[in-house]
Amino acid sequence: METQSIIAVVIFCLTYAGIIFTRLPGVNVDRPSAAFTGAVAMVLFGVLSSTEAVAAIDFNTIFLLLGMMIIVAGLQMDGLFDLISKITIKYARNRIMLLRIIVWVTGLASAFLVNDAVVLMFTPVIISICRRAELRPEPYLIAEILAANAGSAMTITGNPQNMLVGISSQIPYAEFLLRLLPVSLLSMLLIEGTMRLFYRKEFADKAKLPAENETDTQQKYCWRSGAIFLLVMAGFFGGHYLNLSIPMIALTGAALILLAGKAKPSQVVQKVDWVLLLFFASLFIVVEGVQKTALMQGFLKAELLTDDAAGLGWLHGISLVASQIVSNVPFAVLMLPLLQAAQSDMLWLGLASASTLAGNATIIGAMANLIVIESAEKYGVRLGFMRFFRVGIVVTLLSLILSFVLLYAEYLFF
Repeated sequence: METQSIIAVVIFCLTYAGIIFTRLPGVNVDRPSAAFTGAVAMVLFGVLSSTEAVAAIDFNTIFLLLGMMIIVAGLQMDGLFDLISKITIKYARNRIMLLRIIVWVTGLASAFLVNDAVVLMFTPVIISICRRAELRPEPYLIAEILAANAGSAMTITGNPQNMLVGISSQIPYAEFLLRLLPVSLLSMLLIEGTMRLFYRKEFADKAKLPAENETDTQQKYCWRSGAIFLLVMAGFFGGHYLNLSIPMIALTGAALILLAGKAKPSQVVQKVDWVLLLFFASLFIVVEGVQKTALMQGFLKAELLTDDAAGLGWLHGISLVASQIVSNVPFAVLMLPLLQAAQSDMLWLGLASASTLAGNATIIGAMANLIVIESAEKYGVRLGFMRFFRVGIVVTLLSLILSFVLLYAEYLFF
């Protein structure tokens, strides 16, 4: 048993090394392949049986993520995102208004449409707006990244790590939203203020921006998928009364999108990020393998995460550091056993909030950040590490303090 524990720890360390460094010297490995290889190794070396490996996968989270991916892909292909972007252009009268709209539209959209998908669609639009108006894209793209993460912290469906927390904690969708709504909204206010502070010269110009008159006939079909999306949101809030789980509601909405949307179902399904689903499933297996070891059992018994201010503070601090090392999704998966042992709604919400907000510190802190960076580079726009960091670290530290204060106040008074 001791030998298997050592093997499990070695596999775990090598897996997370692959996740951290993306590519190891002389080995063709990236984050999904590192996680998948680690999962296979856990079974191959007898740490877990094949039955235990399959049982370790949290299929509720996988199904919720799959359902939301299909819904978002359908909305995208039916033109809803294009419609949102054109409305944004229409009402952006000057630079400050454009910044404000980007922050709030991106943030609120990310809360309900999964932040990775939102930034994937909005980044080319923002660059196009900036080039038409002869604006520097950098501050607006940084604001988009920060707002997408801050807004996504608001709901269970905002990002993958929140889905993990929501499913594992069994906190109702409406309660999750109400508890984290103040954190997200105030963080978005912080983002707008911080961007205006760091880019004072950019936003001192009050000149009117050119109007956008393009239309897209595809948008007339978005009402069908949009109506389904609204039904799904209503289901999330009322699913408890219907005796339906959040994953089941998402899958039902996905099925309706495939049946009633304008886009061909096969094209919608092709847009699902199957690699991310494999990544998640593999991480569950790797963490289950190391959870069986004496090392992890020692951590679980140490009660590092106590249901008080100290535990919440420790969680926020470790989130800030770990999210820059392994990114927030692998960190959240790793923390699940500790949170399940603690059995505290405050700590569950703290993990969702802190791991998401911590992703704003650096360009490698969250997947949404990397999506914007890579998408922008295709259009000849480069966001440097330090340029992002000088703004991101300020927003992150302030928003984490805000998160700690608000969540602990809710714990004390509600």
